[in-house]
Amino acid sequence: MLLVDDEPGILTEVSLLLASSDVQQVATLSDSRKVVGYVKEHKVSSVILDWVMPHVSGAEILHALTSEHPEIPVIVMTAMGDVETAVACMQQGAFDFLTKPVDPNRLVASVKKALQVSELGRQNLMLKDYLLADTLRNPDAFAGIIATSKKMRGIFQYIEAIASSRLPVLITGETGVGKELLARAVHDVSGVPGPFISLNAAGLDDFMFSDTLFGHKKGAFTGADSKRDGLIAAAAGGTLFLDEIGDLNLASQIKLLRLLQEREYYRIGSDLLLKSDARIVAASNMDFAALRSAGSFRNDLYFRLCAHEFRVPPLRERLEDVGPLVDYFAHNIALQQGKAVPAVPHNVIAALEQYRFPGNVRELYNMVHHAVTCNEGQPLTLSDFPGVAAAPALVPEQVDAGNPLFALFGKFPTVLQVEEYLIAEAMKLTGGNQTQAAELLGLARPTLNKRLKQERQ
Repeated sequence: MLLVDDEPGILTEVSLLLASSDVQQVATLSDSRKVVGYVKEHKVSSVILDWVMPHVSGAEILHALTSEHPEIPVIVMTAMGDVETAVACMQQGAFDFLTKPVDPNRLVASVKKALQVSELGRQNLMLKDYLLADTLRNPDAFAGIIATSKKMRGIFQYIEAIASSRLPVLITGETGVGKELLARAVHDVSGVPGPFISLNAAGLDDFMFSDTLFGHKKGAFTGADSKRDGLIAAAAGGTLFLDEIGDLNLASQIKLLRLLQEREYYRIGSDLLLKSDARIVAASNMDFAALRSAGSFRNDLYFRLCAHEFRVPPLRERLEDVGPLVDYFAHNIALQQGKAVPAVPHNVIAALEQYRFPGNVRELYNMVHHAVTCNEGQPLTLSDFPGVAAAPALVPEQVDAGNPLFALFGKFPTVLQVEEYLIAEAMKLTGGNQTQAAELLGLARPTLNKRLKQERQ
């Protein structure tokens, strides 16, 4: 945040106000001639700009910033409260117009909104770059998540885009899809120094939730023989993961809402107000639209939690991940049991890809664990996977031997899989240039753009 004013007293006063409101890293300038150069050389998310200053006026600076850095929201703060000045500021592209003396609450609200807009703009640019380049900046953070599907890769790229934000993240998806693994990835990519702390909210009444999360003061209730700091304190400087958040009762939801809104909380039995800087990542397998409609989950809490939100697709929607997961699980389980790693034939993978996996990745792991445990070093067969029927034979088995499609896909692919492969190869060859890729594929540019959007959904 860059604060520009020719009065040192105002710079100090506003800086202290923002620091007390959890707006960190506020830079100040009293010489308006240095503003444009400073913005070029430093990463600035938003600017608070005085309108009347010596040397270079606020109007000139606003024009320069909106022309050269339109992504940076500029809040104009001036003693000139006339309508003409306000209209002129907004017409030139100012994000907001505040009249001195500024109401502190209005200023803080405007600054936080500007920073959110700036962060969303940065994330959109990053996501655009990711989608064109199809790269990951922190692949090690996702090394423990075995996935080759474009849907999962898109989630990885989204996580990298939102990692630097401290706003809450809501992860939804069916049981067993790997929501906690992705929550840990959010934590790892963010690079925060604090720990990753997990709490499963399922089955906790309001007292247990409050005591576990916020802690208690010694003597707060019968049996409280010593102070308990609580998990929110343990997660200081890091990430607090709240699993099964959809099960949280209404009384606990109100307390969590205050924590999210104010970053403040009280231990049970204490009147000492405590601050929290832990990032909240929540997860649930429930339908929040249905919960909110039924009145069992607060709308205001939901909208606080879903500042960033993504859905983890079930395994049946990303069948290309089945083969790599089976190989990974079989290898690890065999090593744990001191056995030779069994081979997994194509027909077994093909049969598993026909299965619906109501328990998702967790169910697949259990299946492979059973198969490897009962197997004595021979290649796995369908008999090692009770309940999984043989896949229908699409082509004669002898085609497997020399068919180039089997070399590429490990099976006979669907038309959709071949189409996705060709589009991906064309995008790689052209460095992400959609016009050139469309020419290679013999498609119209709008058609290719439509296919790319369908793949990302």
